[in-house]
Amino acid sequence: MKRMAICLALLAGLLGACSTPGQPQANGEMEATVQRVVDGDTFELSTGEKVRLIGVDTPETVKPNHPVEPYGKEASDFSKQLLTGQKVTLKFDVEPYDKYKRLLAYMYLQDGTFVNEKLVREGYARIMTIPPNVAQADLFLQAEREARENNRGLWGKSTQTQNPNPTKTPTSTEKPSAADPSQPEGKPIKGNINAKGEKIYHVPGSSSYEQTKAEMWFATEEEAKAAGFRAPKR
Repeated sequence: MKRMAICLALLAGLLGACSTPGQPQANGEMEATVQRVVDGDTFELSTGEKVRLIGVDTPETVKPNHPVEPYGKEASDFSKQLLTGQKVTLKFDVEPYDKYKRLLAYMYLQDGTFVNEKLVREGYARIMTIPPNVAQADLFLQAEREARENNRGLWGKSTQTQNPNPTKTPTSTEKPSAADPSQPEGKPIKGNINAKGEKIYHVPGSSSYEQTKAEMWFATEEEAKAAGFRAPKR
């Protein structure tokens, strides 16, 4: 028994030596300081780690070989003023990291401001929900609807620049100015939320697939239906 107790103690010591205290965990959180704003939705912490906000997508300003997108500078400047040097709380969803080894997080200021939501509600970002990190998807959808209805930020700009003819309106499956995020590996099905708030998914090869702007990506039709999306009516 004594020998067994010694062995168990040694094993516990080895496991403890191999563990990584403070390592971001699914559904966990951590305190951090924003050292630098890379882009409207991407930041660098004082530790040197990069953070990508979950569920939102601001127009590109620093993507290599990619032009600065409309309202990108405004979104980047807003994030710089809001976050540079600020102490924040990062909360994680199912996946703490993306494939680029960036932290995936919901970010909160010390006064409780939910940064991800604020960027969407003020019109500096579109929603970009990629399963399995969907804990705040409904809140972001509500925030984007409010921003669009009030022509805030990029929605006001897109109305003027992309739909100059007031008699021409987008079709029910189209959503002006929403850009496709990079397609996650193994998730070919596009999920789109149209101007009426209808959640519709499109499979590769369908009539509207190519022109549909994806806001969510799914691996299977069952996964899309579970998230509240339906197939097109035509």
